[in-house]
Amino acid sequence: MSHLTAGSLLVASPDIDDDLFARSVLLVCEHSQVGSFGVIINKPLQGGLPPELSELEQHNTAKLMTRIGGPIQPDQMMLLHTSADIPNETLCVTEGVYLGGDADFLQKTLENPEPIIITFGYMGWGEGQLEQEFLSGLWYLHPATPKHLFDTAPEELWKSLLREMGGKYATLSMMPEDLSLN
Repeated sequence: MSHLTAGSLLVASPDIDDDLFARSVLLVCEHSQVGSFGVIINKPLQGGLPPELSELEQHNTAKLMTRIGGPIQPDQMMLLHTSADIPNETLCVTEGVYLGGDADFLQKTLENPEPIIITFGYMGWGEGQLEQEFLSGLWYLHPATPKHLFDTAPEELWKSLLREMGGKYATLSMMPEDLSLN
């Protein structure tokens, strides 16, 4: 994949050393000439769900995943899922991956075997900003699939995507997080 589109995964280059973005993988949800937005999909939410959502933790946690979506509006909840059942309330990000839904949808989804990721916060870029970050080498691109989002362990996703990309990227996947251990 060589161009940015909705449904692209942004894989952080090893040059990014900020705590939140180091080894992060972001799903680009929308991308246009005026800007872009996406969510981090491989950073688990620490400390559990907010109190108003704590009753969700009693559901099958294998299919309910929580992530830090980004630093912008960290209290805003967004749902990533595989259901095409509510087309007027969701955005198809890429084939088999949807963004959106309300509390009723979330409750119904938890009663079914479909996986769901709840993200808190998001990432946003102004006009040309994401393209500049990509062209400067901060991000590598990979097409998103439901398998990447819902079936790959978040702590393995960064390495897994780099290995799938092959060549020099596969070599990068073997770098230790702490280079002083190398």
